[in-house]
Amino acid sequence: MESVGSGLAAIDWNGTRADVYLSRPDKRNAMTVPLMRDLITAFEAVDADEEVRAVTLLGEGPVFCAGMDLEMMRDRVEPDAEIDRDVFPEVLETIEEFRRPVVAGIKRAAPAGAFELTLPCDFRVIGREAKYGLLEVRLGTFPHAGGTQRLPRLVGLSKAKEIVLTGEFIDPEDAADMGLVHEVVDTEVVDERAKAFADDLCENAPLGLRNAKRALNAALELPLERGLEYERQLAYELDDTHDYREGFEARLEDREPEFRGE
Repeated sequence: MESVGSGLAAIDWNGTRADVYLSRPDKRNAMTVPLMRDLITAFEAVDADEEVRAVTLLGEGPVFCAGMDLEMMRDRVEPDAEIDRDVFPEVLETIEEFRRPVVAGIKRAAPAGAFELTLPCDFRVIGREAKYGLLEVRLGTFPHAGGTQRLPRLVGLSKAKEIVLTGEFIDPEDAADMGLVHEVVDTEVVDERAKAFADDLCENAPLGLRNAKRALNAALELPLERGLEYERQLAYELDDTHDYREGFEARLEDREPEFRGE
């Protein structure tokens, strides 16, 4: 793996798939400001590689992420504390606006901030024993890095209120039933299943994936008429591409397409 920035995030390059790791395993990948900055750097590096078609977000070691570093969160309330409060929202926006699909692999733990870290990902694969939930109301605050905004868009307002206001962990199977996660697997295969999920995405036309993600992300933000217009605009952009012609020619010739992202 290739370390990024201060060494608290890493990238494993695997052809058309890139695996981005939180790399602080001795602290259960608890997030600090340097780690979050490294995550932004990692996604920017992956975004610059036009060969990449899909990405996983994983935790190095046995745990995905324990959430925010508790000492950092305690110290941020000190009068002379100099904490970058914008870096976590920037991480989430970087993932949400990332041009390729992102698959999170959630093994063993993703509470509070780690839960919010998974929300802008496009897909979530979770282990059967994972501790997954928003605990902030039990810590004197509430989830304010997207927990009250992104979560209702994924599961509906009523279920989001239950998750946020009770502060309880969600059973992974229940998370799947409500559409919050896409697959529940055994803990020891979470990372490999997330990678396999991403590999399946990599088989599809990369330009089609990118524009479809842009259209889907806009679906809940635009009025229907404007959304339909935006959808058509994004589709027209692909009409004169190699991949558009290749996809239909391959289907007519009964063979696998060879997409080039152009």
